[in-house]
Amino acid sequence: METTMSKALILCLTLLSFFISGTAWADEGQLNGANTSWILTSTALVLLMTLPGVALFYGGLVRKKNVLSILMQCFAIGSISSILWLLVGYSLAFGEGNAFIGDFSKVMMHGIPKDALAGDIPESLFMLFQMTFAIITPVLIIGGFAERMKFSAVLLFSGIWLLAVYAPITHWVWGGGWLAQMGVYDFAGGIVVHITAGTAALVAALVVGPRRGFPKTPMLPHNLTMTVTGAGMLWVGWFGFNGGSALAANGDASMAMLVTHISAAAGTLTWAAIEWKKFGKASVLGAVTGMVAGLGTITPASGFVGPGGALIIGISAGFVCFYSTVYIKQKLKIDDSLDVFPVHGVGGILGTLLVGVFSATSLGVFSGFGFAEGIATMAEQIGVQLIGIFSTLIYTAVVTYIILKVVGLMTDGLRVGEEQESNGLDQAEHEEVGYHL
Repeated sequence: METTMSKALILCLTLLSFFISGTAWADEGQLNGANTSWILTSTALVLLMTLPGVALFYGGLVRKKNVLSILMQCFAIGSISSILWLLVGYSLAFGEGNAFIGDFSKVMMHGIPKDALAGDIPESLFMLFQMTFAIITPVLIIGGFAERMKFSAVLLFSGIWLLAVYAPITHWVWGGGWLAQMGVYDFAGGIVVHITAGTAALVAALVVGPRRGFPKTPMLPHNLTMTVTGAGMLWVGWFGFNGGSALAANGDASMAMLVTHISAAAGTLTWAAIEWKKFGKASVLGAVTGMVAGLGTITPASGFVGPGGALIIGISAGFVCFYSTVYIKQKLKIDDSLDVFPVHGVGGILGTLLVGVFSATSLGVFSGFGFAEGIATMAEQIGVQLIGIFSTLIYTAVVTYIILKVVGLMTDGLRVGEEQESNGLDQAEHEEVGYHL
């Protein structure tokens, strides 16, 4: 009897010791099951944002003769990005390398055993989570040249762009590169995803040229029901995008999810309110666009600001992105077909700048969780954020322009012919139609 009781006591003390010291064990390089489970979930949520989220969102916004081309481009870019990320992209982004680019030490995950850890989660999971970001970024760009670019050119451009633009900038910010060393704040991709995608889309729209008939011919969305469905998936998936970027199931992740939701809601209502005041009605398209603007703008700030700051960021996103969209389309007459730059690009720039303000710990109800108190510190952080913004804008614009020109030579022109564009890319590029009505 005493022996049994002794064994039971030893077992209880062992279990108690495990629970008390569990955090310390995780810090010593042990796999953390809770964090691993959360990042597994987040990875699925981020992929949901692209397939089917962006696919449906973009697919509904184009004319019905081009809906399949958008869906096909989303799936094809998702596939080619995944393969390139495995082959060399992950290594260029997260290999040790230098301040500008990674090395080839992680090519095809060579030499990385399945139980290798990145922090306290499997490195294979970290690589997969980052792969979903590498998928969605070039997919966002297709909104800049929708309905007129050859499928072959889309694939070539997207693959080269991933390695020449996305991978280096990811290394700058998240892979220990020069912006990371400066202390830039980009929690979940304001610089890495939204500024790069928005800038590339704007350059592509200028290089490829407008759709035939723009801006005189109305080019209305063919299926807003599809667009709203995709928008709902984006809103939900963004919890994995921002919350998962904490790489842990902790307070940072929960706060990132909270501020993401607040900013999305504020962006939705702000955009709708502007339309209501200007046009007498709030449109469904405007509401979901405002939501995306709120989501994109909070992304770089999501791990550094509180709910009060997120509310201001979301409202600012609605105003700034709305008027940016109007200015680019109506004043500059640039056919960024699905408003990638004014929503994602401008939103990413705005959020990357505002995180330098609302991450301060000295703003009362609008305080965040970033740098210490003091105006000098805020000014310094804003300075770093501006360096991150302008360096990304310039590098992305220049390299994207070069890639487009090279791809144009390789594919005998970036755009389809006039007759093909008139008939629609579904028939011209895929010999299929989206609807048999």
